[in-house]
Amino acid sequence: MSPGTDSPRTRSCDTVTAPTTRIELLRWQFELTWSLFEYHLERLEPEDFLHEPAPHCWTVRRSAEGTWIPDWADTEPDPVPVPTIAWVSWHIDWWWSVTLDHARGRRPRERTDITWPGEGAPTVDRLRALRTEWLALLDDLTDTDLDAIAPFPWPNDPAHTTAHMLAWVNAELMKNATEIGQLRLLRAAS
Repeated sequence: MSPGTDSPRTRSCDTVTAPTTRIELLRWQFELTWSLFEYHLERLEPEDFLHEPAPHCWTVRRSAEGTWIPDWADTEPDPVPVPTIAWVSWHIDWWWSVTLDHARGRRPRERTDITWPGEGAPTVDRLRALRTEWLALLDDLTDTDLDAIAPFPWPNDPAHTTAHMLAWVNAELMKNATEIGQLRLLRAAS
């Protein structure tokens, strides 16, 4: 390859580099989602996390031992409670930590093993640490890895590959980032 030509892994469209592999596309989508999430993470105030947006809501509550315990029901309630930012941020930590455990071949943690770090910087730092761990995982994946049967959230289902799992993470993160953003905006406007 001569100097000034594109890498074999990317294709230039004017000044925008387009992803050419599946992992590059999934990583691009993840980074786009994260940039939208970061917009809200940078603006969260400690008071935003435990603000209850409705009388019927799910949040996290201090136990007698001082740890934060999320509201939970094994069967989804009807009506579904409106979550607090604290609850949604705990939820992200739970599903993302368990996904990382599966992807790395570790024994997945139980829901009750994931504790919420607390208002403000501790939670934002935890979410950013999950991002760092996720990017390290993406850096290690090959096309062969992407074609393997997904270990989560569809265990042993040959119809779903690791590539599907990565796309699911992107979609789940976008949904949860949107929820946090909307909750933050509603509290700011009230």
